[in-house]
Amino acid sequence: MTSIGPELLTESLSLLVYTVVAGVLTVGGALVEQASLQHLGAGEAMIALWLAALGGVMLYAGVYGLGYKKVLAEYV
Repeated sequence: MTSIGPELLTESLSLLVYTVVAGVLTVGGALVEQASLQHLGAGEAMIALWLAALGGVMLYAGVYGLGYKKVLAEYV
């Protein structure tokens, strides 16, 4: 049985945390965008615009900010 060094354990744990947070932000952003479309269909344009902006920021942070820049950067 091999021993895992503390550096490898720390890197693996941080990569796991970044992956989970990126997934939560991405799924949350998609759900907020869906709520935005529902509010737009109901005629509540101001709430729909706020939710669309919030969903866009969440999707950007999840997919690009964490997913691409942090998680995929470890593999490339």
